[in-house]
Amino acid sequence: MKNSKLKTVLLVFGMVLFMSNYSFGQSQDRPERKEPPTYAQLLKEMDANEDGKLAKDELKGPLKDDFAKIDTDEDGFISEEEFKNAPKPERKKRNK
Repeated sequence: MKNSKLKTVLLVFGMVLFMSNYSFGQSQDRPERKEPPTYAQLLKEMDANEDGKLAKDELKGPLKDDFAKIDTDEDGFISEEEFKNAPKPERKKRNK
């Protein structure tokens, strides 16, 4: 009698353990989407001379690559308004 109860308990425990691992693994399949940074976050990260402006030599990535498109008033800096109106980078195409 004790032997069958022990087997039942072990079986139930094993099933619970399997199901919890399976459901945890399913939630990890999709990475969370990252929100684009705000202008304030960019200033905090990239404004090396802390003048409150983003110059081309302070930038990196798509902002630097598309600086001429984003700096619409051609003053050599990206303002918050220019950043808000900047063209969004194209999303990478998924390989199926």
